[in-house]
Amino acid sequence: MTNKKELMPQEGELPESIHSATMIIYRSAGLGLYGAAIRFLGMPLEKIALYMNSSQVSGDHQLKQAIRLTFQNGKVGGAGRSSFLAPYKVVGRASGVAWFLQYSVMGMIFQVVDKAMSRTMGISPMPYGAQLMEEVTSSEDGQEKSGDLLIAFKSYSKMLLAPAIAGMVESVVANRAEVQRYYGIQKFSKMEAALNWNPISRLCGPAFVANSSRNFIMSSTSFVITPILYRKYYPQQDKSQASLFWFGLGVNIFIGNAVAITQQALWGRALDYAACGKSIARNIHYKSVIQEGFAKDGRRAFFTVPKWASRVLMNAPVQGTLPWFYNEVLPLGEGTVLSAVSDFYNGMANTCKKGNGSSPSSTPSAVDTGDFSAKMATSPTSN
Repeated sequence: MTNKKELMPQEGELPESIHSATMIIYRSAGLGLYGAAIRFLGMPLEKIALYMNSSQVSGDHQLKQAIRLTFQNGKVGGAGRSSFLAPYKVVGRASGVAWFLQYSVMGMIFQVVDKAMSRTMGISPMPYGAQLMEEVTSSEDGQEKSGDLLIAFKSYSKMLLAPAIAGMVESVVANRAEVQRYYGIQKFSKMEAALNWNPISRLCGPAFVANSSRNFIMSSTSFVITPILYRKYYPQQDKSQASLFWFGLGVNIFIGNAVAITQQALWGRALDYAACGKSIARNIHYKSVIQEGFAKDGRRAFFTVPKWASRVLMNAPVQGTLPWFYNEVLPLGEGTVLSAVSDFYNGMANTCKKGNGSSPSSTPSAVDTGDFSAKMATSPTSN
């Protein structure tokens, strides 16, 4: 049943649907701008991480090899010399747009799915903003300890599905641009032409499965694991903006990236597999990629401390601080945004009322309109 408050909002108030949509758009745009800025500034770290988790480095001193590959081919001072600007030369307009969409779409999809599933299942949405600083009430704690399997099933299903859908959509938006930065613009264009994929496959890009799996892990870390652990188990007397900042970084570094590094390595090796063959490009066969990785480097193919460290350098500055930015920084501007939208909405509503001629003076009388039946009703009865 439709909420009456939404149909008949108080004077000067926004309907619930507009209020919710405004907050989703505002938070998503904020995440997009923040993510794009930090990712661009950290491009050298991203390139180092990409090389560290590929088959282009092996044996000893892998970090040194990755750094050399990252800054090679600079044109400053002559061909072949390294340049600090070299990592930025693979950043095209598609990368800037993809970075913004990557984080904004991830945030938007997660919010929409979380709200929709929570409303459908009759459970609470994920804690946000000031809720993280609140102490867990005895009723909440008692409900969890009561062992209601249905509520537990609904909650855990939502905790899995919301970040899974968000991660998959994020990969649709961002994976192709990530692949372009990995290969370089010209090489990737030649590979796309050689593969001759259908439009959907071209949109998703090579190694989509590994990319989507990695994004699912990181989305879960930022929007599910960090807020739940912080709200429920962090000492109440120590909760603050600073503690949330460092707690989010810690969860990202030691939980999220410790798992996601395996998928990052699989993604890099899958791209190397696609580019290595008798032809310009070939389709990825994940079983062969994994077998070749283990045959060449063993478990080191998918997890080493240097690989993990390089992944942390690339990912932690933005993804690790995302819970803090999302829950502490974005709420600071919500009042201003809602006030602006409310003023615009009320202004439009008042304009529509005036346009409909709701004032008494503007309403024509029955006599003026020539309504014959009204005239007869108001005239004296004649014989």
